[in-house]
This record gives sequence, C-alpha cells and structure tokens, in this order.
Amino acid sequence: MEQIKKITQLGKMKKGQSGKIFSVHPGNSGDLLAKDKARRLMELGLIEGEKVEIVHEAPIWSDPLAVRVRGSMIALRRSEADFVQVVEEELA
Repeated sequence: MEQIKKITQLGKMKKGQSGKIFSVHPGNSGDLLAKDKARRLMELGLIEGEKVEIVHEAPIWSDPLAVRVRGSMIALRRSEADFVQVVEEELA
C-alpha cells in the first residue's frame, strides 16, 4: 500500500515539526518582489530535497520562526515561510 504524503506550507508548521522541502515558489502572484523573496530563500539554502525543521516560534503571534536547514539557523516571517512547500515527516 502506498503511503500518502502530506504537503504543507512551512509557515503553517509548528515548533518541533520537520520535513523535506518539496518546492519553493512565490505562488500565483506576478509580483516581482515575491519572486525575489522566493529566490532569496533558495539562496539561503531552502532548496528542494533539503530537510527543514521548525526550531523556535516567537512567543507572541508565533512570528518570526527559527528554522534549521543544512546545519544553519534562519529566522523567517511566516509570510516568507509560506513560499516553501514541505512534505511533512510522519511521527512514529
């Protein structure tokens, strides 16, 4: 039986959750600023196939997030993290 993978936005994940990056894109927006943000996230190491983990959330409104990827810790706003699609890891 084939296992169904759940794909979600990085910005929707909570502290302690992790997964593999499926894609990074600015959505359907034609906004050049959104495209630049998506490109910058990839430059920071948020690229397809990399493991990513939510390490910390700010205490008020849970924004920004601290994300671990490729051995680095990166702070992101949830709105920026929403450009990153993640295949969530199953908790055993």
